[in-house]
Amino acid sequence: MTFYRSDKAGETTLHIKGTLDALTAPGLRPALDELVSEGCPRVVVDLSELRLIDSSGVGAIVSLYKRIRANGGAVVVTGLRDQPLAIFRLLRLDRVLAA
Repeated sequence: MTFYRSDKAGETTLHIKGTLDALTAPGLRPALDELVSEGCPRVVVDLSELRLIDSSGVGAIVSLYKRIRANGGAVVVTGLRDQPLAIFRLLRLDRVLAA
């Protein structure tokens, strides 16, 4: 899994590529903590290049969602397709997080 962020006009986009699972999710946590501590008002999580996600990856994104919302911000997930889309639909997170 690789990720990078881009900031533009009050919106931060976090691009996540590859596989987000129990092995890789801990490596993403510091970046998520940074987004929360910076008080980002709007975070877009771009999963268009994510091939696979498991419960640990979903947990990391849901945690980000809850923490940003608690600070008055918003989190939107974009680019869902294939297996990640199926997981988000199964959990009905596509109704809450998808743009």
